[in-house]
Amino acid sequence: MTPRIHFTASHAELAREALTTLTARYGDTPLDRADVVVALGGDGFMLQTLHVTQGLGVPVYGMNRGTVGFLMNAFADDDLPARLAEAEETSINPLRMRATCADGTCHEALAINEVSLLREGPQAAKLRIHVDGRMRMEELVCDGALVATPAGSTAYNYSAHGPILPIGAEVLALTAIAPFRPRRWRGALLPKEAEVVVEVLNPARRPVMADADSRSVRNVIRVQIRSASDISHRLLFDPGHGLDERLLREQFV
Repeated sequence: MTPRIHFTASHAELAREALTTLTARYGDTPLDRADVVVALGGDGFMLQTLHVTQGLGVPVYGMNRGTVGFLMNAFADDDLPARLAEAEETSINPLRMRATCADGTCHEALAINEVSLLREGPQAAKLRIHVDGRMRMEELVCDGALVATPAGSTAYNYSAHGPILPIGAEVLALTAIAPFRPRRWRGALLPKEAEVVVEVLNPARRPVMADADSRSVRNVIRVQIRSASDISHRLLFDPGHGLDERLLREQFV
């Protein structure tokens, strides 16, 4: 049986051209009636698509019409129903961020890759880190810190010299960004269900922003982060090219 496909594309020219070609060939089912979503673009657009389709229960199959395309499959306009039928599914959980600002407001967001705290001004941030209610670091002087999922461990986390995590690992990466004190500290591996609370020290002089998959909150004083185990995103990959293989391959390049 041919699946009912909903196509979505980024604003990039390659993606829009692919959208025109594929919808002409396979049709385009409304999102609320689709069996699968095909996302055309890069990794950023894939993250947007996963957030948009959250709660619908449909898997997302990405085809790369962007740059890196770590979360995407190779693009081809032939035999798409067969590729979808043979695709392997991976399920991932996002992170839930709750950020409290200096004015007392609270903001919540979900992050599939990572939640990061970043200095906003010229001076380094000073952060205090708690894990499951216990203070683990009294003062981290740095450009920032982040908590990454396995799916996001090859993104900003890896650029900050954090570890690449296997997709099935029940852990999160807590990684410092350009740490100054303690100078040699590069982070920690935490149980997936751990709750991380980061306090911003001296926020008036050393302002900090929080970011969850490009959803930014400025002037935060406290950020709570934990895995959203009640939410699952379903991703489809061509056989032999799933996230587990890609994460392993990244460690040998």
